[in-house]
Amino acid sequence: MTGLLWLIVALPLAGAVLLHFLGRRIAEPRAGWLAAAAISGSFVIAVVAALPFFAGGEHGTTVMLWNWMPAVGAAMEILWDPLSALMTLVVTGVGALIHVFAIGYMHGDPRFARFFTYLNLFAASMLTLVLAGNYAMLFLGWELVGLCSYLLIGFWFRRAPAAAAAKKAFVVNRIGDLGLMVALMVIFTTFGTLSYSGVFERAGAELTAGAATAVGLLLLVGAAGKSAQVPLYVWLPDAMEGPTPVSALIHAATMVTAGVYLVARSAAIFELSDFAQVVVATVGALTALWAASIALAQRDIKRVLAYSTISQLGYMFLAVGATAYVAGIFHLMTHAFFKALLFLGAGSVIHAMADRQDMHEMGGLWKRMPVTAATMGIATLAIAGIPPLAGFWSKDEILASVFARGGWFSLLWVLGLLTALLTAFYMMRQWVLVFWGEPRWPDEVEPHESPPVMTVPLGVLAVLSVLGGLVNTPFRTTLEHFLEPAFELVSLQHPPEGLFVFAILAGLSVLAALAGAGAAVLAYNRPTREWRGLEKGFEPLWGTWAEAYHVDEIYGRVLVRPGLRGAEAAAFGVDLPIIDGAVDGLARAVRGVGDWARPLQTGFVRNYALLFLFGAVLAVIGLVVGGS
Repeated sequence: MTGLLWLIVALPLAGAVLLHFLGRRIAEPRAGWLAAAAISGSFVIAVVAALPFFAGGEHGTTVMLWNWMPAVGAAMEILWDPLSALMTLVVTGVGALIHVFAIGYMHGDPRFARFFTYLNLFAASMLTLVLAGNYAMLFLGWELVGLCSYLLIGFWFRRAPAAAAAKKAFVVNRIGDLGLMVALMVIFTTFGTLSYSGVFERAGAELTAGAATAVGLLLLVGAAGKSAQVPLYVWLPDAMEGPTPVSALIHAATMVTAGVYLVARSAAIFELSDFAQVVVATVGALTALWAASIALAQRDIKRVLAYSTISQLGYMFLAVGATAYVAGIFHLMTHAFFKALLFLGAGSVIHAMADRQDMHEMGGLWKRMPVTAATMGIATLAIAGIPPLAGFWSKDEILASVFARGGWFSLLWVLGLLTALLTAFYMMRQWVLVFWGEPRWPDEVEPHESPPVMTVPLGVLAVLSVLGGLVNTPFRTTLEHFLEPAFELVSLQHPPEGLFVFAILAGLSVLAALAGAGAAVLAYNRPTREWRGLEKGFEPLWGTWAEAYHVDEIYGRVLVRPGLRGAEAAAFGVDLPIIDGAVDGLARAVRGVGDWARPLQTGFVRNYALLFLFGAVLAVIGLVVGGS
């Protein structure tokens, strides 16, 4: 089956090419079903190819497609190991469900086929990233994902906020990409290759602790940009301006998890630097708590989920920083299930509410949208960490593994536990504001349940959100055994052994989740004027959270505006008077010479003969004078 692995990338890429040229002719809804079929085909191939890993003992293989840049050890080669297999299954499986949902959500859009062109191209780019057998191919997929995110976030580019959000995402990611590029330069300088095998197998012998720290921190910069970690997280909330299926695809299963994957794939490098590990984990813990506090006060249904994504990604960075790579990838998988469900559920609500996203204008929707309400309720409990749903098992494994690391990581465990409480609060707050209580929507709005093409993917994701975590529990470590061959060169951090310790740590985690969810129900399951008064009672802190600590304004004053002034100074102080002045001056000089010579061009032969004679006389005089 390994000979067909190239089809995993080729199928969605072919779908994108076909829709680009023939999309208008194929038209709605066939264009959407074609795109969904392409990525579904990739999923089927990935499932069949991954079966040997479940049997155990299989470490993976590399499939060479063609030698791309031999001088730097970069080839178009597919690395098929348990880690890339799991990432591929998540990207294609969840991605296929999002494609199907989008067929209903984008119904009637005049650029329907173009939207699915971008979705397929995005999927092909992400698959290039996770299947790469070297850093050069990974970087190719990395940049293509960034380009596709720009196209998808700004899909409705005639809306100024969407265009601005796309540019913001592109620019912030370029900042992170600079760190990744420098890291790859250092790697190539050290090892003379960008091949994974050539780097990881020799890292322990040829990479000093200082060099490993430098490379690890540079890789973190790139990962923080793509996975929206502090301080490069500001692009992701604005990315909500894109269509909701885009939000689900980018924030659940694909682009934002690329940074986590990069750190996990580079585990052999981080293994050599305790300092880099601590920094990764600390950035993750701080990001998780920071974003969770902001999510508490958001009114836009999608912005709550955006900050939730940032926070959950922080959990993943906390895990991989603590070398609990299995726990981090486990949470990446379960998060893909319940976060895709939350975003698609939010899309179903927005679809029913005539594009309204303010939760203050919702309420009581469970009577009108029972399927959406039930499935989003499952996802809410899953992300809150209520057992036995998927989020409980993965988040609990992260917290237990971090606790077992001890030392500085004990403080990070406390931050993670506090984040769990806040997560349960803001997610239950969202569900209550949207589906419970008294209706607050305008009279002209008539909410209704979404069609089956949208609700069926919600049901599938709800099942995965319930059962997905059972693949890796303290009593059944299937996923851990599945992933172990991908991390055979590093030491893995595991949760502490013993049923008593597990019960204590899990009990604290569940208690935090129940306290947060219960507090949200008590606070918001009451008349509107009361919970609004409660929010006002927390001012000015509530307003600070609602405005995301004014970070965008601070960045604007400290970075953007000085940059604009510098650009204007360069434009009007250097470019216009000096560079443009020199070019314009040269043009004026040429024009002046032309103006002087123009009267000589009369068009009369006798005048040209006279000039010829005059020139010949000057030539003869010159020869005579020169000869003498």
